[in-house]
Amino acid sequence: MREKAASLTNVRLEQGTVTSLLEANGTIKGVQYKTKTGQELAASAPLTIVCDGCFSNLRRSLCNAKVEIPSCFVALILENYELPYQNHGHVILADPSPILFYRISSSEIRCLVDIPVSQKLPSISNGEMANYLKSIVAPQIPHELFDAFISAINKGNIRTMPNRSMPAAPHPTPGALLLGDAFNMRHPLTGGGMTVALSDIVVLRNLLRPLHDLSDASGLCEYLKSFYTLRKPVASTINTLAGALYKVFSASHDPAQDEMRRACFDYLSLGGVFSSGPIALLSGLNPQPLSLVMHFFAVAVYGVGRLVFTLPSAKRIWMGARMISVASRIIFPIIRVEGAQHMFFPKVMAKYCRPLAL
Repeated sequence: MREKAASLTNVRLEQGTVTSLLEANGTIKGVQYKTKTGQELAASAPLTIVCDGCFSNLRRSLCNAKVEIPSCFVALILENYELPYQNHGHVILADPSPILFYRISSSEIRCLVDIPVSQKLPSISNGEMANYLKSIVAPQIPHELFDAFISAINKGNIRTMPNRSMPAAPHPTPGALLLGDAFNMRHPLTGGGMTVALSDIVVLRNLLRPLHDLSDASGLCEYLKSFYTLRKPVASTINTLAGALYKVFSASHDPAQDEMRRACFDYLSLGGVFSSGPIALLSGLNPQPLSLVMHFFAVAVYGVGRLVFTLPSAKRIWMGARMISVASRIIFPIIRVEGAQHMFFPKVMAKYCRPLAL
């Protein structure tokens, strides 16, 4: 992507480490950065787009940087093995939380073992992690990948990465705009981060395209407030789905939530619209939050139906009611954080955010 941008005649590519934003009278004027040789330089621009990733040190003045760490990924590379289903990602519904497998090259498969934050992360240096992976995780691995998994552990190239989640809560600031993981993060179970980032870029491009002068920082800031609303359908759908699926796919001591996990798996196994619908939501091809809510509760209703209509009893009816309650407890707090009005009525809200003069 950098090479593509650099190939354009109206783009000048400079590389360095940004140390701070340049601010004057509440307006961002550019950045201070350091080159590879250690030289301190400044770059000025009417609009500075901040996209310095999940470890951003610039976001604090531009948004409410409330970062949560729900879990940690333990990463391994499996070499010279085939996945059970080629050209597909694999999600293993393990205990305590999901395990991911997906191909990253012709000879390599990446494995990501999720460990919830409620569980102490085993140490790699003293061998605790290798022992944990072999004794707790390995028995839950598909037999086709078991030998490759053990081999990867024995090679010792084990890496860990905290998973971060942060809702989009911007402080609109003249002269600056946030993008990517610096602005908004969700659990990486569904791999939706790049989809959201690229969608945001398209929304921003369409907003900036009719403008020929970006020098009015305060006016531009008011205009770009609509960006934060117009991005909501795609971003909120993927964010909500990622958070909800992680909670549903994680093992639980609550029988109702465990039944919800089985119902979700069987619902997706029905095929047709029951699988293509959620996949379209997951990939950003159908950015409809209402469709997401309908599918999510359809899973719960499907689970209730399996319980109640196969062998009705008071106990099963009570379990079905608890499943509906579990579904509500999972998805509604996520929707509240994302902002229900902006999620479901983005264009209406954008009319209030975007000045008619522009």
